[in-house]
Amino acid sequence: MEKTLKELALILEAELIGDESAVIRGVRGIDEAQAGDLTFIANPKYRKKIGSTRATAVLVGPAPEKAQTNLLVVKNPYTALIKALNIFYPAVRPKPGISPHACIEPDAEISATAAVYPGVYIGCGARIEDGCVIYPGVYIGNRVAVGEHSTLHPNVAVYDGCTIGKRVILHAGAVIGGDGFGFADFARSNLKVPQVGTVVIEDDVEIGANTTIDRAALGETRIGRNVKIDNLVMIAHGVTIGENSVIVAQVGISGSTKLGKSVVLGGQVGIVGHIEIGDGVMIAARSGVARSIPPGLVVAGAPHQPHREWLRLQALIPKLPEMRENLKSLLKRVEELEKKEKL
Repeated sequence: MEKTLKELALILEAELIGDESAVIRGVRGIDEAQAGDLTFIANPKYRKKIGSTRATAVLVGPAPEKAQTNLLVVKNPYTALIKALNIFYPAVRPKPGISPHACIEPDAEISATAAVYPGVYIGCGARIEDGCVIYPGVYIGNRVAVGEHSTLHPNVAVYDGCTIGKRVILHAGAVIGGDGFGFADFARSNLKVPQVGTVVIEDDVEIGANTTIDRAALGETRIGRNVKIDNLVMIAHGVTIGENSVIVAQVGISGSTKLGKSVVLGGQVGIVGHIEIGDGVMIAARSGVARSIPPGLVVAGAPHQPHREWLRLQALIPKLPEMRENLKSLLKRVEELEKKEKL
């Protein structure tokens, strides 16, 4: 695939500064790029690298510095980068067809436009809709519905009765609909509570490798539209996650907690059960959340607190040894003054 900068500028709706006849053959990071490559800068602190990159052209935001290289100036470099990547590295969808080495129950419904690889199991009453891709080793339980153009990567397991929406991506090893961690007489007889609910994953969700989403004890665990979940995340039974939320790796969310729309959880956040996180909340990495959070707040720390307060606290911590010594010195002086007064 080759495109001139003039052609790319039209496609990306960019202002071209430089040689419109220059040819682009691929996209690389700014440090690795060579002649024929397009690179990009989204973070202003990397703009100093424009002068040293070997790339033929650079995608940048508005008001770029003067540079010797060609520039494509756009409102949002990340959005333009996505378009460029789709141009030079278009996704290749597998050819439709069902492998004879897949195990499929007789009453399962599979679209003629789906691709089902060897080693797949599809249970009774399951439904696989148009354009789905089911890679080797996937387990799809009884009565599971998988919506149009969804992709299940190798060794995904979707337990009985779960619903997967349209254009969903489940990465390798994800487990959807395992039993919630529910026991009565806890830490004594540990009597298992039957988990008879389900999991519903709405359209355009992406779930990372080895992430687990448990079925509800009753009712449903629901992942809202366009939610993006990273690798190694654990979501417990009865959790609801609002649309457009983003959850980074190694997060754990306890049962029956509700997240609003557009919530962002940093890596290794832990959230207790039966609380509510409001719309637009942002929780910094490694925070511990033990109570509900109103909409729109930014919090950090364990236990969590407003982010600005947490920053002030972190700035004080390195000074604590010095403060301790100063306090000891002051106490000693006070004691000496008190002794003198008694004399």
